[in-house]
Amino acid sequence: MQQILLIEDDTRLAGMLSDYLGGEGFIVSHAPSGDAGLRLHSRNGFDAIVLDVMLPDIDGLEVCRQVRVAALTPILMLTARGEAMDRIIGLELGADDYLPKPFEPRELLARLRAILRRQRHTRNGELLVFGRLEIDRGARVARIEGVACTLTGYQFDLLVALAERPGRVMGREALMDLVKGETLEAFDRSIDVHISRIRASIEDDPKKPSRIITIRGTGYVFARVQD
Repeated sequence: MQQILLIEDDTRLAGMLSDYLGGEGFIVSHAPSGDAGLRLHSRNGFDAIVLDVMLPDIDGLEVCRQVRVAALTPILMLTARGEAMDRIIGLELGADDYLPKPFEPRELLARLRAILRRQRHTRNGELLVFGRLEIDRGARVARIEGVACTLTGYQFDLLVALAERPGRVMGREALMDLVKGETLEAFDRSIDVHISRIRASIEDDPKKPSRIITIRGTGYVFARVQD
């Protein structure tokens, strides 16, 4: 049975979600504050975290940041705030998905299962699959409907860095830190050229990309859901 850490200060909602997820086969541990959640996470291994943004002590964004310093535990963030910038900040800090309140418990369950599947796939397999796009890390090749894409080694590594973090906004410097082997200045725009060439290989229409999305002024995000 998979263990879920629920960090939520609304005790009524926490009780409902604990009962619902428990009925679906999960073991749920509840923390009513950010500090309590961080302590529980540091002591116990969890398969995923359901994390509210609005907490009575430190907010969920800071909890997400601190978790990501030490662990890759999948994080599903909940918020009553619907602003796009909140979602972008949460994803950039390392959240795997974002669900605004109010929500249907069935949607939370579907999203939670999806991030758990992606985590298992990333840990256990060399193959990342996003719709018609397959990224074979072992063979170091990307394919669209079985046809190999034309990529340099550096571009393949850059694609993998993005694809291993679907839904997370990645800045240029973060990508450069992840992809070793080429020296780039902090403000070198050649990373954009590499992204452009990757898009030319994997996008149906590179001028209207649906796999690697530009977040203006911030960086790039690899789409979780693709055709």
